[in-house]
Formats: sequence, structure tokens, C-alpha cells
Amino acid sequence: MDSGGGAVTMPANDSDPVLITGAALSYEEQFRARKRKYVIMMACRIPCLILAGLTYHVWWLALGFLAISVPLPWIAVLIANDSPPRKTEKVNRFQAEPTAIEHTTHRVIDG
Repeated sequence: MDSGGGAVTMPANDSDPVLITGAALSYEEQFRARKRKYVIMMACRIPCLILAGLTYHVWWLALGFLAISVPLPWIAVLIANDSPPRKTEKVNRFQAEPTAIEHTTHRVIDG
């Protein structure tokens, strides 16, 4: 007997967990991910500057590496300060089956 509440007896597929909340990631997890992106982008700037110094005799190549390395700090700060978008994923939520009213006639006993 189903009361129509939120009690879950069995997920739709045994291997899929049932999502019981629509909450976003915690602030600490978001901050950790943003900090990791910032460090990666700033770490990419160092090789660009080194390559620009090593290729100074080919002016257009050195200028290309410099052109790549100049906006990286600005882009890294923008990405690090931006909160991540909400994920749009299909989740396994409990759905109670609607109960239907029978369309047959029943014998009524008046007493």
C-alpha cells in the first residue's frame, strides 16, 4: 500500500542511487574547484613566458607567446570568481504511481 508520501522502498534501477536533494555543491567544494582552475591557468602562463624568452630570435613566435600570456591572469581571475553553473542532469527521483478509480460498477447492499 502506497501512501503517496516521499518514502522510497526501491530505486528504479538497483545500481542507480536515489537523489533526495537538489542542493548544489558546498561552498568549500566550489571554492576548491575554482582555486584549482586558477592555479592551472596561472601555471600555463609561466611556460608561455619562458617560451617567449627562448624564441626571441623568431619575433613573431615570441610575440605570439607573449600575446597568449598577457590575458591569462585576467581570464583566470574571472573564472575563479565565477560560481559554477547548476548542473542539468537526469536524476533518479522517486515518483509515486497515480492511483486510478475503477470504472466498473459494484453491487451495493442496502441494509
